[in-house]
Amino acid sequence: MAIVRSIRSIAENVSSCGLVPLANWRPKQDCIKNWNALKSTSNAAPTRTRCFATAPHYLAESHKKRSAATIAWHVPLLISYYGNVEPHKIHDATLVPFISDRLAKGASATTINRSLKVLRVIINRSARAYREDDGRPWLDGVPPLITMLPESPRQPYPITWEEQDRLFPLLPAHPARMVLFAVNTGLRDSNVCQLQWLWDVPVPEIGCSVFVIPSEAFKSRRAHVVILNDAAWSILQGQRHHHPIWVFPYKGRAIGTMNNTAWQKARKKVGLRAARIHDLRHTYASRLRAAGVDHQDRAALLGHACRSMPELY
Repeated sequence: MAIVRSIRSIAENVSSCGLVPLANWRPKQDCIKNWNALKSTSNAAPTRTRCFATAPHYLAESHKKRSAATIAWHVPLLISYYGNVEPHKIHDATLVPFISDRLAKGASATTINRSLKVLRVIINRSARAYREDDGRPWLDGVPPLITMLPESPRQPYPITWEEQDRLFPLLPAHPARMVLFAVNTGLRDSNVCQLQWLWDVPVPEIGCSVFVIPSEAFKSRRAHVVILNDAAWSILQGQRHHHPIWVFPYKGRAIGTMNNTAWQKARKKVGLRAARIHDLRHTYASRLRAAGVDHQDRAALLGHACRSMPELY
């Protein structure tokens, strides 16, 4: 497959090459669409004077990573600002307009840093790994250092039972089932959204089943067994026969995230702006601890590779 293609035209008009509009981006579903658009933009030979001429190369190497969807979102965004800029002209000073514009549009320092990290990887690989047919690197010289913005990580916000009773009923039925399942299993957003019936393993001895998420689909890169309490089991039973693959399908396919408009409107209405989808996982961990579940069992139920991680929850 010819993965190194010129993508200069994306910089001129991102939407003209069929990329999903950033405002409507759905990470999991649209990753492949953006990737195919980037690959097919042009059959022309790549040009060394463009920083992102190696972007398809990088996307090809990354498309099996868990972060592939994130990478495929940030690359077109960066190209819209710097697609026609020569690599050696990209540094902290020339990144100021990009950072200022993103901040003005409401992007957080964390989101901007994710873009900068993708940019940094592409530049570093252009200087150290990617080569022309004659052996020359795509970027001559030492790649520039790119300074990240200071971040202020949010503190975990486990919700109380009272807050849950106010928040969850405001959600439509489908996302309500998903967040209730999440808070009763401790699964991450992506694992709930991408949960598959293929991973359902019956356990006749206890009259129910567990889910075994394969290592490639779990953050710790180890297979994770999802233990279902009565609430999670009840939700699961209600989802059976809705779709042959996905446990929580919407209009016949998996959704990208539970952090959608419905969630954001509901938490705003009840005054819980600080509550994120990932806080459902913190809530699960906090409730395990309150119930007297010991440290090792909490780590196993959460699927942490590092046994000290539950203390952060």
